[in-house]
Amino acid sequence: MEITTRLEFDAGHRIPDHKSQCRNLHGHRYALEITLSGDIIQAEHVSENGMVMDFADVKRIARETIVDRWDHAFLVYKDDRVVLEFLNSLPNHKTVIFPSVPTAENMAAEAFKLLKHQYRDTYGNQLKLVRVRLYETPNSWTDAFDWS
Repeated sequence: MEITTRLEFDAGHRIPDHKSQCRNLHGHRYALEITLSGDIIQAEHVSENGMVMDFADVKRIARETIVDRWDHAFLVYKDDRVVLEFLNSLPNHKTVIFPSVPTAENMAAEAFKLLKHQYRDTYGNQLKLVRVRLYETPNSWTDAFDWS
């Protein structure tokens, strides 16, 4: 069985070497979908009975790990020195330094990496993070999987 939940956040970024408008500072209303797989929990007298995982718990983990950190932040590539210098000059600015250029693909891969070990198989139901889907716009998204 698979379950999916969706969270949204706003963030800015830029793609420094992009051939068109994305090289400029700009932002998006991102949507993050988390898909988990597992067996349905069969455990009498527990809150999660009949579920793969409680959606509230799926969202809480994603919020604490990704959304609260990235929401209303500027995601900047660690080697984008000009923008880093500018952002550092702004008092109390929420900046997230990214290990790679913050494209939708790299953001989804980073979110998958950060979330992979956060969802734990508490009830022996083979719980596993299957996919992180990141929408950069309503019509453009990328999927990150564990290919190993």
